[in-house]
Amino acid sequence: MFIPKDICPVPFDQLPVNEYNALKRSCFFSSVTFRIDRYCQVVIGLAIGLCIIFSPFTFFTIPYSHLFFRFKFLLLDLIIVNTILIIMLLRLYLGWSYVMKRLLSATVFYEESGWYDGQLWIKTPEIMTKDRLIGLYEINPLLKRINYTLIITLSLFFIECFLYYLL
Repeated sequence: MFIPKDICPVPFDQLPVNEYNALKRSCFFSSVTFRIDRYCQVVIGLAIGLCIIFSPFTFFTIPYSHLFFRFKFLLLDLIIVNTILIIMLLRLYLGWSYVMKRLLSATVFYEESGWYDGQLWIKTPEIMTKDRLIGLYEINPLLKRINYTLIITLSLFFIECFLYYLL
C-alpha cells in the first residue's frame, strides 16, 4: 500500500499495514493464519518432528536400569518438546501483538533516517479506521488462537513435569 509522503512521512516498511503484510508473508508467522485444521496439523506435526529429533538425546539421560525407564523417557522427551513449542508460541504471540498494537494506535512512532531521531505521526481518520479494522478482525482472532494453543501447551507441560517428578 502506497501513501504519498505529504500525507504520511513514515517510511514504507515501518507502516503498520506493511508490517502486517510482512508478517502474513513470512513462513514462521503465517502458520497461524491457516484454517484451524491445517493449523492443528502444523502444530502436531511440529511436535512429532521435535519428538523424533530429541528422542536420541533424552534416551541417554535416564539410566536404563530405572524402573519406569520408558515412561520417564517419554515424559522427558515431551517436556523438551513442549518447552520448545512454548518458546515458539510466545514468539508468535509477541510478533502479532506488536503489530496489532501499532495498528490500533492513533500515532505511529518511526525512525526516518536510522539515526535514532524518533518521530511521531498522527494517523488520518481514514487510515486509522482501516488499521483498526485489520487489527480487530484479522489479528485479534489470530492472537486468540495462539493464546488457546499456549494455554493447552502450558497445561500439558505442567502435567508432564508433575508426572516426571512423581517417578
